[in-house]
Amino acid sequence: MFDYPKWKYWIIAAVVLLSALYALPNVFQAIPAVQITSAKKGLVVDASVKGIVEAVLIGKAGEKIPTLGVEFINDRVIARFSDVGTQLKAADRLRADPALKGLYNASLNLAPTVPAWLQSLKGKGMSLGLDLQGGVHFLLEVDEKTTRDALDRRITDTLYDLFRRRDIAYTSVVREGDELVATFIDVAEANKARDEITKTVPEVTIRSGESSAVELTILPAVITEALNQAVNQNTTTLRERLGALTEPVVQRQGQSRIVVQLPGVQDTAEAKKIIGATASLEYRAVDEVNDLRAAEIAVTKNVPPESLLFDYDGRPIILKKTVIASGGELTSATVGIDNETGGSEVSVTLTAAAGERMYEFTSKNVKKRMAVVYIENVPVTTIVDGNEVTTFEQIKRVVSAPNIQTAFGRQFRTTGLGLEEAKDLATSLKSGSLAAPMKFAQERVIGPSLGKENIRSGILAVSFSFVFVLIFFAIYYKTFGLITGVALVVNLLMVVAIMSMLGSTLTLPGLAGLALTIGMSVDANVLINERIREELRRGMSPLQAIDIGYDKASGTIWDANVTALLGGLALLAFGSGPIQGFAITLCLGILTSIYTAVSLSKGVAALIYSGRKLTKLAI
Repeated sequence: MFDYPKWKYWIIAAVVLLSALYALPNVFQAIPAVQITSAKKGLVVDASVKGIVEAVLIGKAGEKIPTLGVEFINDRVIARFSDVGTQLKAADRLRADPALKGLYNASLNLAPTVPAWLQSLKGKGMSLGLDLQGGVHFLLEVDEKTTRDALDRRITDTLYDLFRRRDIAYTSVVREGDELVATFIDVAEANKARDEITKTVPEVTIRSGESSAVELTILPAVITEALNQAVNQNTTTLRERLGALTEPVVQRQGQSRIVVQLPGVQDTAEAKKIIGATASLEYRAVDEVNDLRAAEIAVTKNVPPESLLFDYDGRPIILKKTVIASGGELTSATVGIDNETGGSEVSVTLTAAAGERMYEFTSKNVKKRMAVVYIENVPVTTIVDGNEVTTFEQIKRVVSAPNIQTAFGRQFRTTGLGLEEAKDLATSLKSGSLAAPMKFAQERVIGPSLGKENIRSGILAVSFSFVFVLIFFAIYYKTFGLITGVALVVNLLMVVAIMSMLGSTLTLPGLAGLALTIGMSVDANVLINERIREELRRGMSPLQAIDIGYDKASGTIWDANVTALLGGLALLAFGSGPIQGFAITLCLGILTSIYTAVSLSKGVAALIYSGRKLTKLAI
C-alpha cells in the first residue's frame, strides 16, 4: 500500500509557504538614491534638511528633477529616483548648492523597495554581486617603504635585546642606505657581536672586516617574506572590516596589490574610510631619566625621533624604544565610559604572549609611568613631475602616561580618548590592524546598466533550462514529468529563499550554479522514475512500484549528492569571490534537491495516486 504520512504534508506546506514568502523580496529591486549625511562632527541632519533637499531638487521653473520620494530616515535624508541618470544629475545639484556644500555629504546609494510588512518579517532580497548590480572597484597598493621600515625596527629591537642579554657594550644601531650599522665601544666588542649575530639572527648577513662597526644586510628573501606577510594580513583584515558593509570580494593581485570589489556600494567615501582605517596603539615605557615633561629640559636635546613624542596638549615626552604591546596583539576592543572621569575608554584584551610581557613589565615597574601611544598613518599626496605621488606620514600622539598602580596582564582599560577616537580605534583594533598602510592605485565606480543586462541574461538562461527540462519530462515521463516540474519549482524557491535569509551574494557564477542545480535535481528524479519503470517491468502493481521505486532510489540519490556536496564544500572553503558564489548556490541546491526529489515529489505522487485502484501508470 502506497501511503504518505499527513505530518509530512504539513512540512511540505510549511516549506512551500516559507520559501515563497522569503523569496518574494527579490521581486522588489533596489532603486538609485542620493543619501544626505552630516559632513561635520556635531552637525545634525533633521527634518529641516529634508525641506532644503526638496527645494533644491524642485529648483527654478523648468528645472525640477523628478523623484520617487524624499524621506528622513535614521539621521539621514534619502531621495529616490527612477534611473541612474536622474540620480547623478540630482547628486551634482545637491553637492553644488550653497546651503548644503561643505556641511552635508550627498552620496550615491541604492535604496531598498521591499514593503514594510515584509521587512518586519525579516524578509530581504539577495545581495547582488558587482557583475550584476555594479558597485565600487578599488586597486590598493601596500606601501613597501613602511613595510621595510617596520622590518628594520623589528630586527633593530632584536639586536638591542641580544646585546643586552650577552652584555655587549654597543653605542647605536642605525640604518644607512639599505644596511643596518651597529657601532660598539671597541673592536673586541664588535667581534663578540659578530659571533652572536651569526648564531642568533639568521635574517641578516655580516660584511667581513675588523672595526668597531658591524655592517649588516637584511637578506632579500626576508624582505620579500615581510612584504608577503603584510599583503596577506591586509587582505584578511580588509575582508573582516568590509564584511559588515557589503559582501566584498578581496583578492591579492601580484606582489604588493589587493583588489577590493564592493557590490552595490556607490558611496566611495564611507568605503575608503573603512579601508584606510589604520589607527592602532602602542604601549611603551616612559624614560624616567630623560623625560621632557620637566620644563627645565630643552626639547632640542639630542633624542632619537622615534623616542620624542608629544601629547594632545603639545607637551613633549620621551619614551623608551621597546614596545611592550602593540595594536596587532589585541584580540578584542570595546568602547565604554570611564566611571571616574566620565570620558571614553577602550577595554582591550591582549594575546597570551603579549599579556605575559605586559604582566612582567607592570610587575617590575609599579609606580612608574607607561605611555599609551595612538598611531595613525595619514596619506600625503604631492605632485612630482606633474603626477600625483601618495606617501604615508605616521603620526604618533601620547594619549596618556599614567603611573602603573598595580600589575596587570591581558585585560585592562585605555582612557584619555575622545568618543570618536575611541570608536574609530575600537573598530580598527577589532577588525585587526593593517600590517602596512595602503594607497589607492585605482578607483572605479561601475554602473548597474551592465548588471541589468547580466541579470536578464542569467534569468533567461535559468528560465530556458527550466522550461526545456519541464517539456522533456512532461513528454517522456508524462504525469511523473509534471511531478518533477513541481519539485523543480519548489527547489528553486527554496534555494532563493535560503540565500536571501542568509544574506548571500548572487553573482553570474551563482546563476550558473542555479542552472546546474536544476540539472542535478533532474538527475535525482530520473533515478526515481527509471526505478519505478523497472519495478513495473518486474510485475509490481503501480502503487507498489511507486513505493519501492522511491525507497530504493533514495539511497543512490543520497550517495551521489553527498559526494557532489563535498566538492562544493571544498570550493567554498578554499575558493574566493566568484568561486565562493558558485559554491554557495551549488551546495544549497544539492541539499534542497535531495529533499524535493526524495520527499516532496513522493508527497505529490501520493496526493495524486494514493487510495486509487490503478491498473496502469502514466510514466
